[in-house]
Amino acid sequence: MRKTLSALLLIAGSAAFVAYALAAPQTTGYHLVKKVVLGGEGGWDYVNADPTTHRVFISRGTHIMVVDPDGKVVGDIPNLKGTHGAALVPELNRGFSSNGQSNSVTIFDLKTLEVIKEVALPAAQGPDGYLYDPASKRVFVFNARSQDATGIDAKTGEVAGMVPLGGKPEAAVADGQGHIFVNNEDKTLLVEFDSKALKVLNNWPIEGCDSPAGLAIDTAHKRLFAGCHNQQMVVVDYTTGKAVAKIPIGNGIDSTWFDPATQLAFSSCGDGTIAAAHEDSPDKYTIVDTIKTQTGARTMALDTGNHNIYAVTAEFGPAPAATPENPRPRPAIIPNTFTLLIFAK
Repeated sequence: MRKTLSALLLIAGSAAFVAYALAAPQTTGYHLVKKVVLGGEGGWDYVNADPTTHRVFISRGTHIMVVDPDGKVVGDIPNLKGTHGAALVPELNRGFSSNGQSNSVTIFDLKTLEVIKEVALPAAQGPDGYLYDPASKRVFVFNARSQDATGIDAKTGEVAGMVPLGGKPEAAVADGQGHIFVNNEDKTLLVEFDSKALKVLNNWPIEGCDSPAGLAIDTAHKRLFAGCHNQQMVVVDYTTGKAVAKIPIGNGIDSTWFDPATQLAFSSCGDGTIAAAHEDSPDKYTIVDTIKTQTGARTMALDTGNHNIYAVTAEFGPAPAATPENPRPRPAIIPNTFTLLIFAK
């Protein structure tokens, strides 16, 4: 009886594994549905999409452009100093712009886009990345120069405290249970901290990674996806800090996203590609698509509501001559060529 039961359990488990593995699609089906030249001066950084309204928020340094799902400009949040993007909190109808030059956060109404107030962060230097944590009801901004994170009460706008990170933080994600994970870019570490106690819990080296940039999370299977500059997306078990898989990606990574509905992980790169890998099982991944974008489209947003992907770039001229102060200059952006690329299935 025991042998028979064991055999049946083994068969059932194998069947479940095979069903999971066979769920991998042959391709994502994503294709370019619209290319919109938005124009305007300046560079760009993070892009974010509101899954409830499907508005897309695009940081432009001095302001945030807001477009609808078809790329039509519906509003603008002006007078920002070095914005890198905005954390979106639909449950409170608020957005939080991370302002790197003014060392502040600008809070605005998600519907009207009117500014509610600006919160000074006197102890922070160089706010860059951002994240809303539903467990603590705090927005975190990650400060590149002071190498720490600042927590802000999302309801009151008051600074709740800071946590030192011991290196330059980049992208961050939350598990919904009070744990924040952030890439330490210059030391190639994953830092885990408690979002309520503001205490570092773990520092994990990311095996097989060089200079992590984008970071995404699969909370159902407790996996992190770190997009790395050595053209790898490294999958990490966030209960142990151990790397369980490596996925080849393009050159010039900036953004990484995971869609729990499709089990697809994406990394967008400046070489004009988005690598898409399917999670066949928590430790096995299959590259199912390389979505062609455009050179410079290193930053993207995934709308988990409609599953659209939004990437931004521009046309570029020749790079200026190298100098001792800037040995690797970037190509000059041709004015008024800033472009939004919209991908859908």
